[in-house]
Amino acid sequence: GAPDPTAGGSIDDENCWYLDEEQVQEQVKLFLSQGGYHGSGKQLNLLFAKVREMLKMRDSNGARMLTLITDQFMADPRLSLWRQQGTTMTDKYRQLWDELGALWMCIVLNPHCKSEQKANWLKQLKKWNSVDVCPWEDGNHGDELPNLTDALPQDANANQDSSNKPHRTVFTRAIEACNLHWQDNHLQHIMSGDLYNYCYHDDTENLFFDTHGWPLWHEHVPTACARVDALRSHGYPQEALRLAIAIVNTLRRQQEKQLEMFRAQEKELLHREVTSITNIGGWVGHPLDPIGTLFSVFMEAYRADDESFHGFSDFMENMGQCTSLEYQHLPAQKFLEEGESYLTLAVEVALIGLGQQRIMPDGLYAQEKICRNEDQLICKLREVELDDSLVKIFRKQAVFLLEAGPYSGLGEVVHRESVPMHTFAKYLFTSLLPHDAELAYKTALRAMRLLVLDSTAPSADTSTPYRIPSVSPSRYPRWFILNHLESQQCELASTMLTAAKGDVQRLEMVLESIQKNIHSSSHIFKLAQDACKIATLVDNLPDMTLLKVSLELGLQVMRMTLSTLNWRRREMVRWLVSCATEVGVYALDSIMQNWFTLFTPTEATSIVAMTVMSNNNIINLNLDCHQREKLAGSARTLALQCAMKDPQNCALSALTLCEKDHVAFETAYQIVLDAATTGMSYSQLFIVARYMEHQGYPMRAYKLATLAIIHLGLGYNQDTHPAINEVLWACSLSHTLGKNELTAMIPVLIKSVKCATVLSDILRRFTLTTPGMAGLHGRRNSGKPMSLDKAPLRQLLDATIEAYINTTHSRLTHISPRHYSEFIEFLSKARETFLLAHDGHIQFTQFIDNLKQIYKGKKKLMMLVRERFG
Repeated sequence: GAPDPTAGGSIDDENCWYLDEEQVQEQVKLFLSQGGYHGSGKQLNLLFAKVREMLKMRDSNGARMLTLITDQFMADPRLSLWRQQGTTMTDKYRQLWDELGALWMCIVLNPHCKSEQKANWLKQLKKWNSVDVCPWEDGNHGDELPNLTDALPQDANANQDSSNKPHRTVFTRAIEACNLHWQDNHLQHIMSGDLYNYCYHDDTENLFFDTHGWPLWHEHVPTACARVDALRSHGYPQEALRLAIAIVNTLRRQQEKQLEMFRAQEKELLHREVTSITNIGGWVGHPLDPIGTLFSVFMEAYRADDESFHGFSDFMENMGQCTSLEYQHLPAQKFLEEGESYLTLAVEVALIGLGQQRIMPDGLYAQEKICRNEDQLICKLREVELDDSLVKIFRKQAVFLLEAGPYSGLGEVVHRESVPMHTFAKYLFTSLLPHDAELAYKTALRAMRLLVLDSTAPSADTSTPYRIPSVSPSRYPRWFILNHLESQQCELASTMLTAAKGDVQRLEMVLESIQKNIHSSSHIFKLAQDACKIATLVDNLPDMTLLKVSLELGLQVMRMTLSTLNWRRREMVRWLVSCATEVGVYALDSIMQNWFTLFTPTEATSIVAMTVMSNNNIINLNLDCHQREKLAGSARTLALQCAMKDPQNCALSALTLCEKDHVAFETAYQIVLDAATTGMSYSQLFIVARYMEHQGYPMRAYKLATLAIIHLGLGYNQDTHPAINEVLWACSLSHTLGKNELTAMIPVLIKSVKCATVLSDILRRFTLTTPGMAGLHGRRNSGKPMSLDKAPLRQLLDATIEAYINTTHSRLTHISPRHYSEFIEFLSKARETFLLAHDGHIQFTQFIDNLKQIYKGKKKLMMLVRERFG
């Protein structure tokens, strides 16, 4: 709702009207202070769009307005704050700075600006550039990593340590562009269109024209495209279009030459592992967005009426006309081949840019920018409906990408740090699939690699001028977007799996590619799940080949994660069993027979075999008796093997799985018994003992419970130990079995349990009823409770009294007044136990007298003892 600070006079007025500078500055300051909230980023973009609109109208206030905006950006207090904290600016804010840099590039490349104007701008740009907090071009502010983004191979200093060079800021390119001029005759002829009559000779290598006699423009591609953007921005759409066509013709010519060179030297280049003949700074994701510029120019020309390209036709009048007998005037359309249009040019240049082999730049921002730029281009391409002429271009570019070796991102051998082609290849695959499936699969399969994660991938050296400056192999941790790249690789594979459903040969090729190229277990697991879903879509019979691919991928995940920690492992194991169930009984049998390569013993018994042998699963499989028994046999074999390997964790599951087979059950029990003396904890033994009792084997349960108590150490003060209930249960079991079992249990108890309250509880239970009332094998007992004055209960009573004495001394060592009353209650319980002995009263009196003597210094406590016990 703010008034427009750039509102000037009418269209007939002089283009030098009053600009409300203060209002522009206040608006920018306000929007920046809002930090991207309340639509401030959108408002700033509108101001940038206004500057572009002013440039297009050749309004001299455009540059002035951008100067005011830039001053406010440079004064933003957050710049120095972020610099001090070493943090990076937000992505949206970073993009605003990029647009600011691009706009200055347009301004200094104005083909009709006066030299004194350019000198003033250069002075101003250098002033901003020298400010300490001026943002860097690659977004690495606060990060001292070397910047390889712009080191070109032909630069003699390319191998020097780039960290010593001054960092490139968002204004560096505009400063460099101040050295560019428009006076080149060939460039002026391209823009004027007077090029038709040039005579081309086949025996001459001509740098200025192609075989059709159409012009070429050899300049660093981003710089050439910056010229196109400047022409378009300053209201010269025809000239921009002509130069753009010359650039595309040059790119095509280069592709032809590259293909010829590679075919001539293919064996030698591949033998020497030349992996990359390209700029380090790729065109997609480049700060100047060269491919996006060309694409936009062609799409605007395609959509517009012819008349709209004659809005400003005074370019050559301003430049000064160049004449030559060799040229005659032609409109831009004449430079197109038959069947070609601005639309086909737009699509072709996008494909050329996306397929270029380029090295991953340093820094998170530069890497994210590559992905964002790629996504933007592909998104624009998706809006174009493919007809025969466009399919022809897709075919041509796909073939070039596959055959151009180190010149292409899809060449047979590429540099290990090349930007992966997964996202682009997925688009190529889906576009080509209906028209040329063979080429579609070739392209997508070639793109599946992610060499930076492959230790055997070739890396470049610097022995030829073609090669990229060598980078340390350990650099890949600086691939900040690796997770994103791996997910794109996974998406490409999933797209191929879906398309290949029903095609056995292609499914096998895709499976092989996944197994070779994908290094992340979570992504392979996702693909396995995707394949299973696609194979078992409702209302269709399952696609068995795709199901087997799904199972094969699942098995690979199991092998990959077997010896590593993975929080999804349990989910993965359960899923694999369900997938194998879909495949059939032979798959289930196979995973159980080969369990040791896929699962831990615990997983194999408690998840895999238990799930496979569950009643529901057996019913759903609809097996005959022979199949059921075979499966059960495999499950029992697995159970016994796992029990041997890890008895601590597999004993119970192994016994459960072997319940229906007497021999197997006996074997499993013996394995547990053998392991009980050494390898199993008391808690594991108690669990198995309880299970044995439940199964109707009380003597076996008793034996295991006794071993459990031997392993248990219950100290004086451990009266809340979690195993107390198990000890009480074991004593109850021995008491139930009879006097012999109880007699054998008591020495074990005395040795392992030192806690007085637990021992007194057991003692009381033993004296309440007669042992062996539920005797085995017809044994009967006399029906009399056991005497405390005779063995074995006398030993237990003595041990309990001793435990009370020891615990008392232990407590008195560190007792505080707030625990006095609790201690007196403890002595009362001790007295009850002492009195169970025939001379217990005398023993207790002596015990209390000893306490009074030993701890006479604790006067208040001893007074309380006298009050209660005399």
